[in-house]
Amino acid sequence: MSNPGQSNSAPIENRDQLVETLARGCKPRAEWKIGTEHEKFGFVLPSRADGREPLSPPPYEPQGISALLHALKGPDWAPIHDGEHLIGLKGEGAQGGRSISLEPAGQFELSGAPVQTLQETQAEMQEHFDLIRGPASELGLGFSPLGFQPLWTREAMPWMPKSRYGIMRNYMPKVGSLGLDMMARTCTVQVNLDFGDEADMARKMRVSLALQPLATALFANSPFIDGKANGYMSNRARIWTDTDNQRAGQPPIFFEQGFGFEQYIDWVLDVPMYFVARDGRNIDVSGCSFRRWLAGEAQPGLEGLTPTIGDFEDHLTTVFPDVRLKQFLEMRGADAGKPELMVAQSALWVGLLYDPATLLEAEKLVQEQPWEAYTQLRAQVPQFGMNAPFPGGLKALAKRVIALAEQGLRARVRNEAHYLDPLHLIAEGGPNQAEYWLALYEGAWGGNVKPIFTESAV
Repeated sequence: MSNPGQSNSAPIENRDQLVETLARGCKPRAEWKIGTEHEKFGFVLPSRADGREPLSPPPYEPQGISALLHALKGPDWAPIHDGEHLIGLKGEGAQGGRSISLEPAGQFELSGAPVQTLQETQAEMQEHFDLIRGPASELGLGFSPLGFQPLWTREAMPWMPKSRYGIMRNYMPKVGSLGLDMMARTCTVQVNLDFGDEADMARKMRVSLALQPLATALFANSPFIDGKANGYMSNRARIWTDTDNQRAGQPPIFFEQGFGFEQYIDWVLDVPMYFVARDGRNIDVSGCSFRRWLAGEAQPGLEGLTPTIGDFEDHLTTVFPDVRLKQFLEMRGADAGKPELMVAQSALWVGLLYDPATLLEAEKLVQEQPWEAYTQLRAQVPQFGMNAPFPGGLKALAKRVIALAEQGLRARVRNEAHYLDPLHLIAEGGPNQAEYWLALYEGAWGGNVKPIFTESAV
């Protein structure tokens, strides 16, 4: 979850203000950008353990995540605090537009700057890995982008001193059995993309939401839990099936004709709240209704508080559909993975969604099946990956979708189509990342999952 932003204290007086909050994202095509966010697990380097448990997740302190943030802090990275704790960095100068934030168990996240090309996306990602590698090594730490923590139990994971995570940690067990695993043991990569107007947003939402399960299968990279294989290609995706289904998944309303900003707002208003921010602190209002708050109904923790645009913007960050709408669209279906696969994820969606002719063809493709086919696919891909049942075969669908993405990238005339090469191999029957690791686990590693940390380190 992102670092806290600047809150808009304007009171909400009418529904049009909420629509305008989303509509501010509308941009002419010439201004569409690519923003990539990726997370990774920290681990103690076996050669630098110094009395610590080798491969264990680093704590906030000592000699852990806090020390790394302090080491990175400087002219280009301004500190972000939650109370007295350093919990992130905001890029300035040469790093402008980027930020570094912490997931609940210290998963390290880069939120990239909006850029024009996939070449810039790749360069930004490599620059980030280069930036943290030296300071992390000095602390005896490494980082691996994997979809799910392959070795350590939930109880073994540290918790970061970020106040909203304390609220979520208490609330999650009330609404699903796997929410704490989502917080502490998952990592994702997502690409954030722009839209031209409300109708363009709705078309992109329907296409990308339908195809998120395919992305989950292509980028599956989490076949291990508690040190062993458990029969799933993506444990991260499995976790999301029972985290908090009221705020996650593929809400049916998103697929309906007529879907737009108001329909999204209606859905968001009925998702229970987590917190409101006042005077530099987060107030626990978990389970309260934003809609009832707007209506002036009394609810515990909200007494005397007036809902603001900033409150609504904060609430938008606490809903987790597979494609999330803010002032851009977030593609949220993929496991974190090898750098070339994480760039390929951005390439897939840029190719499908940013060329109007390709988007039209993609829309026709997904409409060949009822929406229920894609919701059923979402339930199957965590276990079966590219072998999940789908009319005509999932690999056949993948080939068609990737071909369209390649068409869309070639239309951009920026020499970007080669970023899809890893996906062509998977669609043709090659192993996805999960299958690659499982082959090593069952072969050269002799049933020992520990080598995955150093083998996948960036």
